[in-house]
Amino acid sequence: MAQGAGRTTAQVVTVAALAAAVTVFLSVAAVRHGFFDLRVYYGALTYWTRDGGEIYDFLKAGTQYGFTYPPFAALVMLPMAYLPWTAAIVVSVAATVVVSAVVIWWLLDPVARRSGWTRWFTLAVALCLAAAYEPMRETVNFGQVNMLLLFLVAVDLLRLLPAGNRWAGVGIGLATAIKLTPGIFIVYLLVTGRWRAAATAVGSAAVATLVAAGLFPDASREFWTEALWNTDRVGELAFVSNQSLRGVVARLDPEHPSTVAWLVLVLATLAIWGWRCRAAVAAGDEAAGLALTGAVMCLVSPVTWVHHLVWLLPGLILLVDNGTAAPARSRRRRVLLAAALIGYALLCSRIVWSWEKDFTGVDGFLGSNTYVWISLALLLGLPIRPGQPSSRPV
Repeated sequence: MAQGAGRTTAQVVTVAALAAAVTVFLSVAAVRHGFFDLRVYYGALTYWTRDGGEIYDFLKAGTQYGFTYPPFAALVMLPMAYLPWTAAIVVSVAATVVVSAVVIWWLLDPVARRSGWTRWFTLAVALCLAAAYEPMRETVNFGQVNMLLLFLVAVDLLRLLPAGNRWAGVGIGLATAIKLTPGIFIVYLLVTGRWRAAATAVGSAAVATLVAAGLFPDASREFWTEALWNTDRVGELAFVSNQSLRGVVARLDPEHPSTVAWLVLVLATLAIWGWRCRAAVAAGDEAAGLALTGAVMCLVSPVTWVHHLVWLLPGLILLVDNGTAAPARSRRRRVLLAAALIGYALLCSRIVWSWEKDFTGVDGFLGSNTYVWISLALLLGLPIRPGQPSSRPV
């Protein structure tokens, strides 16, 4: 009993010390964005519901930034327009923290069980480390929806799909209706032959979109015919925060970025992704499929701001998972755990911002695209571990 109490006390002290260290780190390293994106959502919804304006005509004062999500996202966020600004912040932060804890736990629980780690301690340490992770802290400080979308996708891929649940695909469909980029997971389902889940995802996205169109026909018409195609609303492609292949190409020649070069890179990346995803599903490693697709989404999207890289979290956690599963003192164990540590450290460091003003030269090419190289490394090198392949397509 005394030994158990001593262990618990040591764990509480460790978590408290780690939380204090992360707090100090954030006070120095974290950039305060004042919930910029949340202000855009809040302003657009208020302008739309209270001032009688059109949601896609709204631009935040002094910027070119407006509401860029589909009308279904506006429907989901609509209650925000009737909340005080402080309450909207609280809801945004609380929702991100809760869903982040759930997704991280789903990925870490098998590691904790296998390694004999205390479960609450494992989650507490992981959440402290997640708070220091630059894409996560940017998501919170901007008031972004990234983790909510990752949660919806993870419900399908980590819970419903492995269980053969007939509702598998609904989460992906809803995520796609809120923001188009998670639609890559519909392609993932198709590439890996899960036809029913893919149809459910497409149907869910279609129903959500049609419901929004029925309720807000003018907004829907403007989004699908005008706002969707207005690339000026999303920002500069060569900006160092754009950690996608498109950003890499744009930083090589900001004035005339090569669309052909970008498309060639995208096609090659998608080919590798398709091959690896099929191997993951054949092995029954659905978590690897989630991680690989999250990485490829970040790579092939024209714009992947740093806060979008929360989609790399599953890959980093799976490196730890595979590393701890390898034999003790084996080279594989050392390599995988070192890769996880290095990738995590770089994604906490803000290293790409060292080249924010000047990304020319070899050092600029390598340094300003650091997070892209991490995405590529996860796509190419994330281990696929045999699990329990599904006996029938879902």
